[in-house]
Amino acid sequence: MKLAILSRAPRAYSTQRLRAAALDRGHQVKVLNTLRFAIDLSGPEPDLHFRGRPLSSYDAILPRIGSSITYFGTAVVRQFEQMDVFTPNTANGITNARDKLRATQILSRHNIAMPATAFVRNRADVRPAIERVGGAPVVIKLLEGTQGIGVILAPQVKVAEAIIETLHSTNQNVLIQRFIAESRGRDIRALVVGDRVVAAMRRTAMGDEFRSNVHRGGTVEAVDLPADYARVAVRSAHIMGLRVAGVDMLESDDGPLVMEVNSSPGLQGIETATKLDVAGAIIDYISNEVAFPDIDVRQRLAVSTGYGVAELFVHAGADIVGSTLGTSGLLDRDITVLTLNRGTTVIPNPRTSQVLQAEDRLLCFGNMEEMRSLIPSRRRRARVRRLPKSPTPSE
Repeated sequence: MKLAILSRAPRAYSTQRLRAAALDRGHQVKVLNTLRFAIDLSGPEPDLHFRGRPLSSYDAILPRIGSSITYFGTAVVRQFEQMDVFTPNTANGITNARDKLRATQILSRHNIAMPATAFVRNRADVRPAIERVGGAPVVIKLLEGTQGIGVILAPQVKVAEAIIETLHSTNQNVLIQRFIAESRGRDIRALVVGDRVVAAMRRTAMGDEFRSNVHRGGTVEAVDLPADYARVAVRSAHIMGLRVAGVDMLESDDGPLVMEVNSSPGLQGIETATKLDVAGAIIDYISNEVAFPDIDVRQRLAVSTGYGVAELFVHAGADIVGSTLGTSGLLDRDITVLTLNRGTTVIPNPRTSQVLQAEDRLLCFGNMEEMRSLIPSRRRRARVRRLPKSPTPSE
């Protein structure tokens, strides 16, 4: 396998470990500075240049995109995807994970448990938002902070209001989040590779510090991850579009609460704590998956006129409730079910004998008009009317 590690820090521990693991396994590997790429869209096919020369072919890339170059870095990753080069973390996945608000919105849509969170901009909405998440103390987070930077614990409502008002005055967007007192300055980092957690550690804050990040002086120890924590970590990474990720979770009285999904997790802390070859597990995963590069399903399947991808919700009164996929009539209407989502359970490529239940969500590919006809409150396409004689209201 010929592998490119996209990194601006060739001497960083994580980069060196990944490179060494690849070489130890007999792979060809190069560390390429992400900012030295040029995207070439002038030819008949997507292409890349590196340091002013056409890039040689690669089987796979491993993005290590820093937060300061997210836009350009994900553009480079996206170009590799268009060239059918395998990447464990897609450009969309990296972008989703990098924005804390977007990540929270996506995870909450899929019923991932998280600390109660609010996002407001108007000063009058701040106090009600604090009350909705459980009242003071609250955690205030900058949307693009890393390594614990931009995370503030406000002990009182007035203090929280003052901090948020100050940050808003500098055009900073913040999240207001419930403080999970029972976690006692501890969290768990699970390293997800593919469809499993390969290593996990508990991070503990020092002294009165509530942030447990290693960069803030926190200590680490290996931990045997309970099965429910492992399931949540893997599912969260996959929902974000990542196959290599660090998932941070709080240990609450109600079970694991996901705080963040990191698309470029550091390896030094978790390898030191667990004594496990995490870098090797990542390289082995890429080597096994390199023949199957991820593709943008909607992009590839929506190129045919009249066909596309849509999610259909099975309402309680729908005729197909209690029917199997084979007898539901979907195939006769030129609709193929790719995935069935039932609560937190995902059934890929469901069989025709699968019985449909109320509140199932079906990810389908097929004739768009047929899929629209299955929506109960179908709206007809409105006719474009003539402009009125007085387009704007008179004073």
